[in-house]
Amino acid sequence: MKRKYIFLILAIVGVCYTWYFNIQFYITAEDTSLLNYIAQTKTTFPARSFSADLLVVVIAFFVWYIPEAIKLKIKYWWILIPLTFLVAIAFTFPLFLYMRQSKLDKLNTSEQ
Repeated sequence: MKRKYIFLILAIVGVCYTWYFNIQFYITAEDTSLLNYIAQTKTTFPARSFSADLLVVVIAFFVWYIPEAIKLKIKYWWILIPLTFLVAIAFTFPLFLYMRQSKLDKLNTSEQ
């Protein structure tokens, strides 16, 4: 199996896995506001640690991904920025890797 398809599968798993828990929140919580959602990420030290961990990952992803996308002239790369916050980085990071690998494959094919 080509590596790019592994990235695509991981993007699908990322959106399904994270949104399963988001849907559980919206089904069970009395207050489903965004402010309450964010407040609940700060309720325990492990939750705070995980949030801090994800924040660093998101920043590192953007620092690498934006120049890489511009350099490779990947179409619609900018849509991943809002999707990172609206869906999940577990979705957008492997999706970008899929987009990047597809572009690299296309460039390698055109060079031959």
